[in-house]
Amino acid sequence: MPTTWQELAAEKKVRQAASIPKEWLIAPPSNDVLDVTDIPAKCGLLSARDLEITEVSSVADLLTKIATGTWSSVEVTTAFCKRAVIAHQVTNCLTEIFIDRALERAAWLDEQLKSTGKVVGPLHGLPISLKDQIAIKGLETTMGYVSWIGRVAERDAALTEILIECGAVLYVRTNVPQTLMWPECYNLVFGRTVNPVNRTLTCGGSSGGEGALLGMRGSILGVGSDIGGSIRIPAAMNGVFGLRPSYHRIPYEGSANSLEGQDSLPSVLGPISIDLGGIKLFMQAVIGQMPWLKDPLSMRKHWDGDGYRLVEHGGGQKLTFGILWNDGLVVPHPPIIRALEITRDVLIAAGHDVVDWKPYKHAELYDATMGIWAAAGREDTLAATSQTDEPLLQSMAETNAIEGTAFIGSKGISAFELFKIQKKRAVLRKEYLDHWQSTSVSTSTGRPVDAIISPVAPFPPPPHGQNTNVGYTMIWNVLDYPACVFPVTKVDPVLDRPKPEHDFLSEADRKIHGLYDSPETFKNAPASLQLVGRSQEDEAVIAMTEIVRAALERHGRSKL
Repeated sequence: MPTTWQELAAEKKVRQAASIPKEWLIAPPSNDVLDVTDIPAKCGLLSARDLEITEVSSVADLLTKIATGTWSSVEVTTAFCKRAVIAHQVTNCLTEIFIDRALERAAWLDEQLKSTGKVVGPLHGLPISLKDQIAIKGLETTMGYVSWIGRVAERDAALTEILIECGAVLYVRTNVPQTLMWPECYNLVFGRTVNPVNRTLTCGGSSGGEGALLGMRGSILGVGSDIGGSIRIPAAMNGVFGLRPSYHRIPYEGSANSLEGQDSLPSVLGPISIDLGGIKLFMQAVIGQMPWLKDPLSMRKHWDGDGYRLVEHGGGQKLTFGILWNDGLVVPHPPIIRALEITRDVLIAAGHDVVDWKPYKHAELYDATMGIWAAAGREDTLAATSQTDEPLLQSMAETNAIEGTAFIGSKGISAFELFKIQKKRAVLRKEYLDHWQSTSVSTSTGRPVDAIISPVAPFPPPPHGQNTNVGYTMIWNVLDYPACVFPVTKVDPVLDRPKPEHDFLSEADRKIHGLYDSPETFKNAPASLQLVGRSQEDEAVIAMTEIVRAALERHGRSKL
């Protein structure tokens, strides 16, 4: 029996490898092959039918083809299982792989459709991947901890139950960083997940396995979590869509987590998808199952049709978008600025107004966020890692990841000190609300700015260990503003040449500016943005993102 943490991790990897059918193994590409997105089409494992299924244009189209019998759930599940396994072999994106279980479920769904003529639910036959947090009965949930190897879930998480009720097929779970509190994806159980566009670049995190899997089209719809950007960062860095919902719209009950018991700035679960329609379908399906009957913290709020129709936003006919060019602390890299410029131009061409958004006390809100996250110091993480003497990772770097300074500090604070931070945060949230409301005096509609268009990060996906800034995402977590990521373009070394030094806003600004010394490092990497609305405006955020995306596509400016 394994006893050391190294032996435990090695044994888990052996069991993981055994879950992959031997006939699905492919010849691995050499290390100098950086872009692996074409390997599914070239490796020979996928049939023409498999490729057609896994490269379908939208979640809605796939659901229609299953519901009408054009494709069976079994053949759809088989195709996505194959492609997920291919993705894993080139990006290391999976943790749990349960193909037989998925195919048994798919066969049952096919029989139900055949015998009743009706689909089981709104997600009938849809393969859905899950981040390695969301418990599935009978499977381990390690969440990147060696010490959690062997922890088998005795029951499904609330969201797992709901997805099954909706007719979904669960087939894989995806990799995360140790502790979850990193915007990259590396742990001592499964190792590092890489970006399929360029394997020297990060896939983001903490839902990095989901991002890489979707980037490889090994999934069409997945679920991640987000406490400071963990859905949006991997969505952006893999060129797909992702929604950070408002607090308590999607049930979290039964899922594993870091910082459990920290309730003032909760993590949220949300969808990541290859198309924006998949985001909407997921939210409608899950909310339609009344999750508040399974999770006492879930908000009793049905799908808001008026919100989606933008009743409070002029019906969407003429919107005012605020562009956050920088957060007052860090200036984004050239491709991110170009993505903002492209989006501004297409929105103006579509008849909408665009104004500059002035960041309001972002530094103070960042400090409040970090104060809440670090309130217990390392007690939470050490409680897990100390069980097997597993090292606590100090960085996501390629080397010396167990040396240096951890993302979360080591010294905790008193309950009273935490209360003061939470009180300050409440004051800042009210001030930000007033700041947003005050924009009504400067818009042509007389309404406050309808939504903010913001960077997701100040850079496209950087090299491993260099994703050190989460300010552009965590600001919306601390305010509880829903945000939806959408792809805009890709890094072009000719168009996105380095800019000369400016009057740096901070030391972080200086360092991040210096990171973009060679655009070739980032060539073809996605450059994505996020649309931000106000708390509990999830439906409106989806609708306004649809408007932005339509403007990008209509003017032919989107590169993804």
